[in-house]
Amino acid sequence: MNLNRIAVIGSSNTDMVIKTSKLPVPGETILGGDFFMNPGGKGANQAVAAARLGGMVTLIAKTGDDVFGREAKQIFENDHINTGYLTTDPRHPSGVAMITVDNHGENCIVVAPGSNSYLNKDDIDKAHQEIIGSELLLMQLEIPIETVDYAANIAFEAGIKVILNPAPAAPISDTLLSKLYMITPNETEAELISGIPVVDSASAELAAQYLCRRGVQVVIITLGSKGAFLYTGGKGIVIPAPAVTALDTTAAGDVFNGAIAVAISEGLPLEKGVEFACKAAAISVTRMGAQSSAPYRAEIS
Repeated sequence: MNLNRIAVIGSSNTDMVIKTSKLPVPGETILGGDFFMNPGGKGANQAVAAARLGGMVTLIAKTGDDVFGREAKQIFENDHINTGYLTTDPRHPSGVAMITVDNHGENCIVVAPGSNSYLNKDDIDKAHQEIIGSELLLMQLEIPIETVDYAANIAFEAGIKVILNPAPAAPISDTLLSKLYMITPNETEAELISGIPVVDSASAELAAQYLCRRGVQVVIITLGSKGAFLYTGGKGIVIPAPAVTALDTTAAGDVFNGAIAVAISEGLPLEKGVEFACKAAAISVTRMGAQSSAPYRAEIS
């Protein structure tokens, strides 16, 4: 096992973004502003964020045999990410996401997962040695849950720390929870998993306790501009985020997860690690785009 080596299993998408004055309601057509395309996908975003912040990152993902897939691979290599386990699917297109961002930086997103839906156990088996040779494994839920379960079991049995960012929100089995070192839901995701509405630090603690009773060692509930709630060892604390003016919150959670993975791989104390991740996420929301918003290590004081 090598210190600072991070395996990321997850999605790779191309984001198609339109800026608008407000988000449309059902049935409404809005005349938008700027349009641009950015590389995205939660797995890819987190891999890029971790690599830019100093992690030695391997991305295990699946793209289509198309221009989006080829461009994604080049971008990963530009950020010094190991793409040896980036599989090309000849039958299904690369994933795409349609994103609308309003003047306050809030967004709504619809994802067509494409090849991400076909990242399977065979793909994980090919990367088996890479996974068990890493310091930790970081995953999300834009790939099949069966694949997440399978990879978590491999890492858990090898004594590798597993971090799950449970996004998009989905139910998670107690079996999977028991394999996790850390889970990083936002307030909505924490409520879906625990059944406890998260509205303040007291309810965040109740949700975190629920998750810890099911075997998770560390719970971090991200709170947007308010920072993050860290719960471990029977104690909880809110760690505030730097105050910034948000331009686009699209990948804030992904940057946070990439950053916390780097902090853990480097052996930082958890509170310092969450503080580091909050700073990275705060920088990302001041910029447009997903991967393009991820900061570099030198930008974090």
